[in-house]
Order: sequence, then structure tokens, then C-alpha cells
Amino acid sequence: MIFTAGVITISDRASAGIYEDKSGKVLVDLLKDFDFEVKKYEIISDDFDKIKEKLIKYSDEEISLILTSGGTGFAQRDITPEASLAVFDKRCPGISEAIRNQSAKITPMAYLSRAEAGIRNKSLIINFPGSPKACRENFEIIKSFLIHGLETIAGIDRH
Repeated sequence: MIFTAGVITISDRASAGIYEDKSGKVLVDLLKDFDFEVKKYEIISDDFDKIKEKLIKYSDEEISLILTSGGTGFAQRDITPEASLAVFDKRCPGISEAIRNQSAKITPMAYLSRAEAGIRNKSLIINFPGSPKACRENFEIIKSFLIHGLETIAGIDRH
């Protein structure tokens, strides 16, 4: 089964055109290389209501996997995890824990990530950092269990 995906880059500066979004483009490329059909890719500002609105829209359209990039740190405007938690039906803390634990082997700064993961409707939503390098590393961490999780959400029984 080919799963669908959407990427939302959350950055005031990238959405204003001050700099090019590189992390979101990295995620789009990684998803395509992993045989996902990328249906949506957008850049929005660090705005709580906009983030919620996009996550709801994507999940209402039954996009299987929604990856966000940016807004997961300690800065005042970093609110991606809070907006994500506001739309989740179920949290998936194991995904965020795995990413933090494995990333911490590369840099101890990984423990400063506040990224979340969860399910809304039939969509898995995972927050990624705003760094292209960290996006590559984090995606590599979830690859081993990602498809099984998406199959379970979609009701595909492999047992």
C-alpha cells in the first residue's frame, strides 16, 4: 500500500520569505524516497490557530502521515507541540521518546526538543525540528517502525 503524506514547515521567517525552507524540502524528498505520495507541502507562520487549522485540514483529508518541521524548541514563538497536542485524539509518546533518545547519541541538545507525536482520525502526526540535518537523522530513526504504525492506524491487519 502506498501511503499519503503532507509536510508543514512552521517558521515565521520562512513563511515571510526571509529565508528558504530547507527542512520541509528535505522531509518531502525523504518521504518520496520512502515511496510516500506527498500530497501537500506548505510553509506557515508560528501561529497556534494556523497550525491547528492545517493539522485538522490534512487529517480530515485522511493524509496518512503529517510531518511538521520547526517550532519544537524553547523559543518564545515555538508552539508547534502545543498546537499539535490540541488536535490529537491519541498521543504517541514512544515515537518522540525514540527520536530524542537516538538523537541524543548525536547531540545532547536533542533532549531540549519538545516535539510530540500523535494520531488524529486516521493520520499520524509527528513534529520534527527545523534543521535539515536533524530532519534526516530523525526520519532515519522512525523508518523501522513507521509503516507498521501507519498500517495499524489504517486498519490493515498483518497478524
